[in-house]
Amino acid sequence: MSTGQFNASSLPILALDEIPHNNEKAQDIVALVKDSGKVTGYKLSDGNVVNKQQGVELARHGGIKGVGIASRNGNEYLKSIPDNKENNNLSNLPSVSEVE
Repeated sequence: MSTGQFNASSLPILALDEIPHNNEKAQDIVALVKDSGKVTGYKLSDGNVVNKQQGVELARHGGIKGVGIASRNGNEYLKSIPDNKENNNLSNLPSVSEVE
């Protein structure tokens, strides 16, 4: 894609600052940890819960599948890598409280 040419399907991926490569032990995010409606962490497929910053670092090192790293106002967070499937988007995952 040349500079200045965008199509609507490429816009979501442009919101990602990094797209890490998964390692062989990469986990899936199975739920979002929320406090007062804000995402504070992620529950992983191995049952571990990590806070938002730990999740970003784990993803950066290939430990979480299907996510990229984005930032807003200097705060990094995880976003689903666009793949035209709605069922695996982070926003469609269940929410859990930090203490279950």
